[in-house]
Amino acid sequence: MARDPEGSAAAQHCVPLSRFVELGRNARSHPSRALCGVPGAGRTGSQSHRRHHRQPKREKRRKRGACIDPHGYDAGKKIKGKKRHILVDTLGLLLHAIVHPADIQDRDGGIMLLATMFGLHPFLKKLFADAAYQGPQFHSNLARVLPHLETEIVKRSDQAKEFVVLPKRWIVERTIAWLNRCRRLAKDWENLNRKGLAFLRLASIRLMLRKLCNPT
Repeated sequence: MARDPEGSAAAQHCVPLSRFVELGRNARSHPSRALCGVPGAGRTGSQSHRRHHRQPKREKRRKRGACIDPHGYDAGKKIKGKKRHILVDTLGLLLHAIVHPADIQDRDGGIMLLATMFGLHPFLKKLFADAAYQGPQFHSNLARVLPHLETEIVKRSDQAKEFVVLPKRWIVERTIAWLNRCRRLAKDWENLNRKGLAFLRLASIRLMLRKLCNPT
């Protein structure tokens, strides 16, 4: 069945035409109503299509930006986010750090941490670590990265039933507690790992300066 082109065109323009006729009748008594009824009558030439062109681009953007480093899920702690792997000295001062997704295990993250030093600290001779870094896989990878570095695993006491402070065990945890006092590091605010690492180093510099000013 064919349709009349003139009849379809008249049907399409019937509603807008009657609308403008009604606006023309009431224009004398209510001039502002006629002005508001015409689309784009109250805008200038530069502002007529500004929202029309910008709104689709804004809808296509992501909520947290286009460039976001991937997060990971830690099955042990059951949290989603990123991990901060740090290397400290016996005083708890930061030597080196990296930021990676949370789905990377501690032993693999430790190798990544030591492999990215690139000879920054050649004076290191002994590495103290907890039970998460024990096993032949970590030691074999460490022997390829830093063959001269000796590793000592500080284990928990089997005889103690309560919390016991062991030597060279809680140094890293204490440093993490110091760094988490900074508001920027309290949560995972950063989209990029390099920015999170930059704020981690800034917080460590602030901590070192305070210890230099107050050595006691």
